This record gives sequence, C-alpha cells and structure tokens, in this order.
Amino acid sequence: MRATLMYGAGDVRIEDVPDSVIKQPTDALVRITASCVCGSDLWPYATRKPEDPPARMGHEFIGVVEDVGTEVTTVKKGDLVVAPFAISDGTCAFCHEGVHTSCANPQAGFWDGIPDEGGQAEAARVPLADGTLVRLPVAPDSALMPSLLTLSDVYGTGFHAAVCGGVGPQTRVAVIGDGAVGLLAVLSARQLGAEQIILMGRHQVRTDLGREFGATDVVAERGQEGVEKVRELTGGEGAHVVLEAVGLMSAYEQALGIVRAGGVISRVGVPQYEDAPIGFGSLFGPNVRLAGGPAPTRAYVESLMPDILSGAIEPGKVFDAVTDLDGVPAGYRDMADRKSLKVLVNL
Repeated sequence: MRATLMYGAGDVRIEDVPDSVIKQPTDALVRITASCVCGSDLWPYATRKPEDPPARMGHEFIGVVEDVGTEVTTVKKGDLVVAPFAISDGTCAFCHEGVHTSCANPQAGFWDGIPDEGGQAEAARVPLADGTLVRLPVAPDSALMPSLLTLSDVYGTGFHAAVCGGVGPQTRVAVIGDGAVGLLAVLSARQLGAEQIILMGRHQVRTDLGREFGATDVVAERGQEGVEKVRELTGGEGAHVVLEAVGLMSAYEQALGIVRAGGVISRVGVPQYEDAPIGFGSLFGPNVRLAGGPAPTRAYVESLMPDILSGAIEPGKVFDAVTDLDGVPAGYRDMADRKSLKVLVNL
C-alpha cells in the first residue's frame, strides 16, 4: 500500500510500505477514503531533522472497515467510520471522565506514537477499535464527508477550547488564530451562545469565513496594537474567554494582554514552548485561569455530529483545497506557504 512519510523539514514523500494488518484482537483494519493535512503537521514540516528516521504522517481520517480482530464488537466489515486523532479504549476512568487523550490503556496514545501507521495513507490498523472508532450513518461519497472529517480533530479541538473556557451566553470571546482550529473555535463559541466573538487574524479570506461562522469582530493587528484593539472592543475590560489556537509564545502573550480579570485562557494550539508567565503579574494577580490541552475529540463526536447531518452547520468549509494521495507533498507546501487553509485528501 502507499503512505505518506516525512524525511525531514520540507521533505514529504509518498512511498510503498508494507500493508497494514490486524495484529491484536482489539484492532480494526480500515481502508481510508478521506484524510487531510493538519496545521500541527506543519511544525515537524518546518523543523524535522534529516537524521531522524522517516515518520509516517496523518492523524485524521474516515474509512471503511475491512477486517476486525476477534474481540471487536462495535464495528464490523463494511462500516464507514471516523477515527479521532487519539486512540482510546473508552472504558478506563479517564475515558469515562471524557479525557480520552489520557486513556490508561497501554495501547492508547496518539497516531504519531505508532511508527508503522498513519492517516495519510491507503489503509491503517486502528488499535482499540471499540473505543476509538465511531460509525457514520452516511455513504463514503456523501457530500457531508468534509464536515464529518472535522470531527476527527479540528472541529472537536475548537469545541474543546470553547468548553474548557466556559463559553456561554453573555460571554465575550476572543479567538487567537485564523487557522482551521481557530475558525472552528469561532463556530463553537457561537454554538455555545457567546455574545461577542472577536477573531484575531490577518488573512481576509480566512477571517471572512470566520465572520460566516459567527465572528462579530475581526482584529488584524498584532502585539500591543492588537491588545489595545481588543480592549477597545470590550469596553476596556478584555475578553471573558480567550481561545488560543496557535501555540506560539507570542500568541500566549497576546492572550495575557486581552483576557479580562477573572477570565480564562483556553489553549489548544500545540505549545512550541515549555516556560510561560504564570506568576502574580500574569495569571495569579488578575485571577486568570489557564485551561485547554489536547482535545479528547472522541468525547464530542456523538454530540457534534447531529448538526452536521442536519446541515445546520458546515465545518468542512475549512477545507479550501482537495487532492489525492499523490498531491499530499504539494498540499504540505501550500499550507506552509499560506496558500491553502486546510487540504482535504480523497482516496
């Protein structure tokens, strides 16, 4: 079968690899029909060292079950399924509490922790299939496929940011980042009833989509100028909830500047730093809380899916380019160069 491998920064290749096969009785073998390139894939695309071993890529996909292990009971051959970006058994204490990304099962984890599997490929072995996979009540050629694929990661991640931040009616929200997660954080904030949603982004095509998703204001300025603009839009007080969907220190510092006293900074952008201000002058003094983390998207799939199926929302609009597996390397380049927001891969 063919799959995507990253050899180093800027070096993505489509190669023949051994076929994925059932290895554990709890596995499912899935023939992938739709996948995509994630914004988080761009971090190793910019920094991976050529001396590192090639890495299988991709952690978001939909596909058809081709085979299951002897202990799998919730999916069967022929089912169309979506796979969250984290593998979980659905039975441990953390899964029951909705924190599937901290599943205690030894086979649990993230797709990049499985060296011989990945979602940007023709097939994948899915460990802990009963806990991980969710059946989709549509055909593989459904027009809803792009939106259903966002349940794997970006929509669930944007929603997680809003939930962790406590977004609700009368909430003033600021979203930092106009990538797919930031835009879907806007959509999620609107769904949860936010009174005001300020999107901080500089790319008009993206911020226009953000307005369509529910942003009431757009702030293109950065740094202190951006902070002052958000403060102005919130009556000088700042946002009750800041959803940080970038992961850079500059974004964290921006969040500190625009959050209201007693507010929440909810981070879902993968942090590219370990040390950050949390002392009296940053979080402690103004009673600002820090929330967020890797989104347990499996916890949200069933609750988010109905609005997609009904057509009430269309989170798949974040996909602005479509390719096949051979076009994945170019898709990485286009996303890194900001020519594409998010690339959908049809197989």
